[in-house]
Amino acid sequence: MDRTALAPPGWLVGSGFVAALTESDAAVLAARHIAEFNEAVGARRFGQFLCLFTDDAVIRFENVPGAGNLEFAGRDAYTKAYAEQPPDDEIDISGPVTVDGDTAVVPFVWRRDNAAGTMRLRFTAGSPDALDERLVCALTVTFG
Repeated sequence: MDRTALAPPGWLVGSGFVAALTESDAAVLAARHIAEFNEAVGARRFGQFLCLFTDDAVIRFENVPGAGNLEFAGRDAYTKAYAEQPPDDEIDISGPVTVDGDTAVVPFVWRRDNAAGTMRLRFTAGSPDALDERLVCALTVTFG
């Protein structure tokens, strides 16, 4: 569990940890996430990609063609979902990555048909010098 959320407000000052997400950091984190996703799709192996998520992460898919909305809470649920219905197309970032509070908002397109979507990634807090240590604690992918 991320203990920074439970700490008194003054504790974060000078701690080296930041609660805010800058657009620059969001862009780096989003690019890493998409690169790992695309690599997993190409290899048809999602284990390494799913290591980028916290154990209690919630992954939500909205407006999925033919399925509507889907949600997978926790490592067991999302690992099973990726094993049973793995994605079969890669994606590319299609515009600027922005920040909405503590969430990176990433416009993307599917490579196969250029269909647009939006990804919302929320990461654990961490040092700006150690972005590679930050994990995804919530992901929402909206189709269309």
